[in-house]
Amino acid sequence: MGTVSVANKDINVSLAEKKPRVVFVLGGPGSGKGTQCANIVEHFHYTHLSAGDLLRAEIKSGSENGTMIQNMIKEGKIVPSEVTIKLLQKAMLESDNDKFLIDGFPRNEENRAAFEAVTKIEPEFVLFFNCPEEEMEKRLLSRNQGREDDNIETIRKRFNVFLKSSLPVIEHYKAKEKVREIEAAKPIGEVFEAVKVVFTPKAEKVVA
Repeated sequence: MGTVSVANKDINVSLAEKKPRVVFVLGGPGSGKGTQCANIVEHFHYTHLSAGDLLRAEIKSGSENGTMIQNMIKEGKIVPSEVTIKLLQKAMLESDNDKFLIDGFPRNEENRAAFEAVTKIEPEFVLFFNCPEEEMEKRLLSRNQGREDDNIETIRKRFNVFLKSSLPVIEHYKAKEKVREIEAAKPIGEVFEAVKVVFTPKAEKVVA
């Protein structure tokens, strides 16, 4: 397989040739990103890549990388960019699709800059689920998925990390007119109606 650097270079070249269409999906924990991503996959045939799911799968694998990731998540810290980017690149290359929803990434400006520098990919746009903190907290505490990071203290840490880290990313793409903001506190069906407008090609929306 060659050295790690050669392997990474090959990944970057292959991805660039694939010319994938990428949409970043951002929103606080509990904003409904996962539910809406499932709807987008069904209706618009994107492949959903959840940064969180990829990281959790790495933890389950029992690798040294996985142990490091687990400790950082427990402390409410952000996993190093290169770790997440490698997992995302691998998943994109292994997929037959060329349209991807990347959910929960980039988490901060450093993630964003690293992703663009490493993959040479800029997102088509950023889908931002804007949801009040009280609503997200209520959803997370009631979903009872057995995730160890769904206790009130860790939830509040995650809110703070999101606010401090992810909002600058949203501002960066707003300046490029690449943010599509969705009011996410509404019922699931209403939220998806707003999402559909974003993903429907303009030619279909405008009657000539």
